[in-house]
Amino acid sequence: MKFTNNQKKDTKVFALGGLGEVGKNMYCVMHGEEIVIIDAGIIFPGGDLLGIDYVIPDYTFLKRNEKKVKALFITHGHEDHIGGIPFLLQTINIPAIYAPNQAVGLIRKKLADRNIKYKNLFVYTEDTKVKLKGMTVEFFRTTHSIPDSHGVCVHTSNGTIVYTGDFKFDLTPIGPMANIHKMASLGERGVSLLLSDSTNALNEGMSKSESKVDETLSEIFRRTNQGRIIIATFASNIYRLKHIVDTCKRNDRKIVVFGRSMENNIEISIEGGYIKHKDIFISASEANKLPDNKVCLLCTGSQGEPLAALSRIANGSHRQIKLKGDDTVIFSSSPIPGNGASIARTINKLYLKGVNVYTNTSLSDVHTSGHGNKEELKLMFRLMKPKYFMPAHGEYRMLKAHTDVAVECDIPRENNFILSNGDVLSLYKGKITKAGSVIAGEVYVDGNRIGDVSTAVMKDRKIMANDGIVVVIANIDIINGKLLNNPNITTRGFVQVNENIELLKKLETISKSAVMKKINKPINYTDIKNEIISDLASYIYDVTGRKPIILPVIMDVKKNALQK
Repeated sequence: MKFTNNQKKDTKVFALGGLGEVGKNMYCVMHGEEIVIIDAGIIFPGGDLLGIDYVIPDYTFLKRNEKKVKALFITHGHEDHIGGIPFLLQTINIPAIYAPNQAVGLIRKKLADRNIKYKNLFVYTEDTKVKLKGMTVEFFRTTHSIPDSHGVCVHTSNGTIVYTGDFKFDLTPIGPMANIHKMASLGERGVSLLLSDSTNALNEGMSKSESKVDETLSEIFRRTNQGRIIIATFASNIYRLKHIVDTCKRNDRKIVVFGRSMENNIEISIEGGYIKHKDIFISASEANKLPDNKVCLLCTGSQGEPLAALSRIANGSHRQIKLKGDDTVIFSSSPIPGNGASIARTINKLYLKGVNVYTNTSLSDVHTSGHGNKEELKLMFRLMKPKYFMPAHGEYRMLKAHTDVAVECDIPRENNFILSNGDVLSLYKGKITKAGSVIAGEVYVDGNRIGDVSTAVMKDRKIMANDGIVVVIANIDIINGKLLNNPNITTRGFVQVNENIELLKKLETISKSAVMKKINKPINYTDIKNEIISDLASYIYDVTGRKPIILPVIMDVKKNALQK
């Protein structure tokens, strides 16, 4: 993207991730020759992205403007806000990362796991101010489901930009109160553009207080005098974990932790002082020696993930834990969109085992969101009093609903901007206009490979998953131009071999015919392979309605060379 002289004097705001999706949050403010980045998250792949571990933003724009990047500011320690940091650091130089205390602990652990050494990681508080040449950045405390959550305020000569981060307004929180007074102070000083969390913009009223969940869980513990209590929750919900630990302490239950992410978050929370009672945690072997009513199992798997601890317990495949009839299982979470079916399967398996199951319903408040509902979004508008508004962190329907809330709070419709990743807003002397776009998209992470998995590769994976693969091996005497024997047909994921002998023989015949048509000297391997693919593909689709990947392998037996 090229900028005119007038545009070079403005302040540009854009997202590389987080718009039109819940995840991979990354927002940028560019003023003069300086860029600050706010959050660097990931999104976990859906079922259609076979073999992919994470999806991250496309960092191309930042790479091309690497010298302008001055700092990365982190709002809090959830994966959709910090998960991309290792990949970002492998792509561009980040002079400094500023994050709250809990997030710093999680980031250090994440970097250590990938053997990435980085020294310029600093802890900020809401009293911290970071001054750059043309920007000053400060912070304000918010309430979320993880400690040390903050919003970020960027002051420039053209106006002030505020990003709320993830937030809710909880007047009886488990942790510290949000700093409503500082938010109001920022609003009085003047906010030109507000970027605000849209996750629950479709939900009416106020979200439930975490203390209400506290009361419900405490009551379940008091009522459960027999059997073990098994709790599945988000490993990242530190305040929920803190309450569970405190409740177990009051009810004389020891805790066994299952799930690597759960273990990591508890370890970092103990080191940071957020979770007390380190002595309450025991091993599975120690738990097996205690009475069942003295044990609580804390595990991952609240979303029905097949390999998570709770799913393996429900399946009966967990090596250390077997369900008992007097066990009580609590799902202290809400379904992430798309996970409802897998959660239902896990719950059904638990019921079949005869255990007691609690889920989040109107009769059982065992979970509340860390994101604010409509009335809380309205309160943020009234505190910040922004002139312009850009909804962030949400699918399109959430962003649209959030702008409707903004209009209710007296922000003119024309001052609301629903953007896509890469769209740029230009802030100049307090006025905002749209200003083109920058490169933005998705990059797939497959193991240790970043961006190596192309759209074509993903297409092939989907075809193999849905229609399978057919391999044709043909042995050719290249000197004499002969096919030495009938082609060998091997399939995976296409048809059941024993039940489709006639079909496979027909494929063999078609392959032989295709080779014979193109075996004329000089031998052209590409022509032979294309003929096999063309003839087989049309026949297979006519007979089966499927489009498997067809992979011809031509073997030159005289040269002992394999041609693929």
